[in-house]
Formats: sequence, structure tokens, C-alpha cells
Amino acid sequence: LDYDEVYAPVARLEAIRIFLAYASYMGFTVYQMDVKTAFLYGDVKEEIFVEQPPGFVHPDHPDYAYKLDKALYGLHQAPRAWYATLTEHLLAHGYTRGTIDQTLFIKKVGSDQILVQIYVDDIIFGSTSEDLCKEFERVMKKKFEMSALGEMTLFLGLQVKQSSQGILIHQGKYVDDVLAKFKFTDAKPAETPMAERPLLTEDEEGESVNQRQYRSMIGSLMYLTASRPDIMFAVCNCARYQANPKTSHLIAVKRIFRYLKGRPRFGLWYPRDSNFDLFAFSDSNFGGTDSDRKSTSAGCQFLGDRLISWQCKKQQTVAISTAEAEYVAASASCSQVVWMQHQLQDYGLTYLNTTIYCDNDAAIQIVRNPVFHSKTKHIDIKVHFIRDCFDRGLITLEQIDTDANAADLFTKPVSSSKFRVLVDFLKMIRFTD
Repeated sequence: LDYDEVYAPVARLEAIRIFLAYASYMGFTVYQMDVKTAFLYGDVKEEIFVEQPPGFVHPDHPDYAYKLDKALYGLHQAPRAWYATLTEHLLAHGYTRGTIDQTLFIKKVGSDQILVQIYVDDIIFGSTSEDLCKEFERVMKKKFEMSALGEMTLFLGLQVKQSSQGILIHQGKYVDDVLAKFKFTDAKPAETPMAERPLLTEDEEGESVNQRQYRSMIGSLMYLTASRPDIMFAVCNCARYQANPKTSHLIAVKRIFRYLKGRPRFGLWYPRDSNFDLFAFSDSNFGGTDSDRKSTSAGCQFLGDRLISWQCKKQQTVAISTAEAEYVAASASCSQVVWMQHQLQDYGLTYLNTTIYCDNDAAIQIVRNPVFHSKTKHIDIKVHFIRDCFDRGLITLEQIDTDANAADLFTKPVSSSKFRVLVDFLKMIRFTD
């Protein structure tokens, strides 16, 4: 009951994708290791006493309690204690911890380097030198009981296929599982995840459906968006109606499953022969939500031809113009770009003047021209940080044709022809097992 801090840092999925993107760019193999009974290695700093467990009660002192030296599974402090023990061990062997991502460890030897990413007891690592990889395994096995799993193939639910041409990230097995779970294995495939018309509404007069089943379907699909940006908008749109789902909403969700039936083997491709330039797209759907007329912000960020992150979120306030909606969306995309810039500094890469492509000239002028600032007094002050980023040279905004804006995929349902074009631009490819 007596403890201070219990949390332990964990890597974001975007950080894992950056790691894999960098590996594909540098051309090294990513390996995986697993720590057996990781939490039992953590040193406990507080005084903690536990009751004697059944079967291990001391015959002469049945009322005594045990004092813990090491962490136990189920102990609130266990994850943090394990992380502290692992960090201390790696720092003692010449590794440096990332300043932004506390779960990234880097060691440089001459012109070679090794990168280590930690997620609780799962560890992935890769290096420009195979000798550094072997040394890391020796360092870890010296203190912990480890399982060397070879090349990385499965991490945080993401399946990874590595080759000399690049890295493929997908969730093919999970797609098969959810299609079987909700009985869509024999369903008729759909061309797109969501129909252009009619748009989803509250449908207050519609017939209510099983809320538990609806939420289960949405939850399964949300997990799948970790590698399937093509269904992101459709899933987020349907997720807004979980409180009171109707038949029309269930039909929309079933269409997503029918789309997955038609494209079960689809994933993100990180090519080896692509540059590593950071750029982003921003877009919005002005007043696209029927119930409250709030707009939808969307954005996606790339490193060369590698899609790293994507967003689709309803804005918190009602925008009174298209320019305002686009400006708020650009600000959200900017915050993700700045985070990626900081994250990539740990890799020794510095990015300035990162281009964010936006298809609205008025929003770009609001960022660039102080004359327009008087017209944006009503906008939440936190949105205006994009101006500061622009002034500091962290980002630059450029106009792009609406049809070439990749973020358009995350703002509204589109036709099947445009959908295929945008998905191809995201470097999503079909694959075979």
C-alpha cells in the first residue's frame, strides 16, 4: 500500500514503425529477444511485506510475514522495478538512453551502431554490424535468462516479414481470426470499407441492435488499424455510435468486415530503396459530422515512401469556416511531425523545415501571415502553436491539389477508384503467405 511511482515507460506504436522504417532504410535485420520471468528481476526500493503463501508457511512462525528483496508478479511496482533494473544494466555496458523515447537504447562503436527498443519484457534490436548484435545477446544473457527468438516476426500483434527489398508490416493472421469470430469467412467482399452514400447519422428512429456485440466488433477493428490505415476512417466513424448503435450502424460495420474479406492479405510496405525524408499531409472534412456539425481532422506522416503514422479525429469545437477546420487539422498534423522530429534526434537525424502538404490556401495564409491573426481570436490558443513552429523553421506548409492529398482518405468515404489510388499512395500492398 505504501509506494510512490508504479508506471513504466512503454514504446508507442509509431516509435516501433520508425524503428522498422530506419532498419529498412539502413538495410539491417531486426532481431527479437524475450526475457523469462522479467518482473522477478526487479529490485524493490520500498519496504514491502507479504503474507506467507499457502504451502510455504513456516511451521514455527506461522504469523510472520516475508520481506521482499525482488519484485513479484502482481506487485504494482513490478513493471517499473524491472525497467529500472534493465536500464541500469544497459547503461553500465555503454548504451545511451533516448532523450525523447525512454525505451530506446543506442550504442555507437566507430561507424557502426546498434538500436534496442524495449516493450516491457519484449526486446527488438538491430545493428549495422552483426558483431554488435551478438555482443548485445551476450550482455543480456549475462544477467537475465533470455530466449533468443531470431529474426523479428511478431511484435505487439504486428507480423513482420523482412527481406532484402524491404520490410512488410501486417496483421494477416488477426484478420483471419476476426473474420472467423464474427462469421464473415463466407461473406461477399466489398470494394471499399464505407459507402459514399448515405452518410452515417444518429438515426434516432432506427432499430437498436445488440450494444455488446457492436462494441466487440468495433474493438476488434480498432486493434487492426495498427497496420491497416485503409479502414481507419470507417472504423472511427462507426465508433462514434457505440452508445446507442442502430441497424444502419451495424450494416456499416459489417461492410468493413466484408471489405477485409476481400483484402485479408494487405499491409504496409517499407521499401529498402527509398529516401528518408520526413513530410506529412493534412486535411479536414468541414462540418462532416451530421449530429453536431463538427469537422474531422486527418493527417498522415511519411519517412520517404514509408507511412509511419496516421490520424482521424473529430475536432473538439465547431469550425465556422473551411479555413478554420483546415487550420486546426494542420496544427494536429504539426504536433505529430514535431514529435517525430524529436524522436528521430535520438537516431542522430535532424529535420528542419519539414513540409506539411495542405489543400487549403486560406489555412496556409493564416499560418504564414500575421495579418490574418485577428480573424482567429476565437480559435483555441493551443492550436496556434503551429505558427510558432513555422516561425522557428521546424515546419513549412505547401499547397497541394485535393486529389493528391493522401490525408483525404481519413476524412470521408470516397469512391472505389479514388480509394484505390490513395491506398496505393500509402504504399499498402497485397501479399501472400
